[in-house]
Amino acid sequence: MTREEAITLLKKYNKEEFHLRHALTVEQVMRWFAKEKGYDEEFWGLVGLLHDIDFEKYPDEHCKKAPELLAEINASDELVHAVCSHAYGICSDIKPEHEMEKILFAVDELTGLIWAAAKMRPSKSTKDMEVSSLKKKFKDKKFAAGCSRDTIREGAEQLGWELNDLFEQTILAMRASEDIVEKELENIKE
Repeated sequence: MTREEAITLLKKYNKEEFHLRHALTVEQVMRWFAKEKGYDEEFWGLVGLLHDIDFEKYPDEHCKKAPELLAEINASDELVHAVCSHAYGICSDIKPEHEMEKILFAVDELTGLIWAAAKMRPSKSTKDMEVSSLKKKFKDKKFAAGCSRDTIREGAEQLGWELNDLFEQTILAMRASEDIVEKELENIKE
């Protein structure tokens, strides 16, 4: 499977800018973590890109419809398992096992929270965001209420990381890839 095939599939089932941005953001965050940890950046990125493949069009079948859609591009069993494990305990009974799956589980909700917090900043960017400001937003349950704090905490626990470490690394990943995401979003919308 190539990234071009993955993008084509993503665009087939996702039209809203919000969902496309989220897919591209999680792709780049996963690539950043793969590079940091010495794993296959391409594979981790594809998992991040396609993790919500079924969410926009089939929200009530999230992670249940994904295997069928991913079969359209002959996705590997490993990729399908990773995609379906990211919503463990929410709408999937497939548990994250590999470190990559645990990172995806942890950063999926967190990237949404970080992006919401970034949009509130004068810079509208993650580039000047600090962990302390994210912690304030994390504690405010009314802010970005759709981002599950429990899932983020559980993700950090699965990884054996302190919450602050997860925050810091995810901010760094988003900061490093923000310009890439913006450029890719413009390319996808064309």
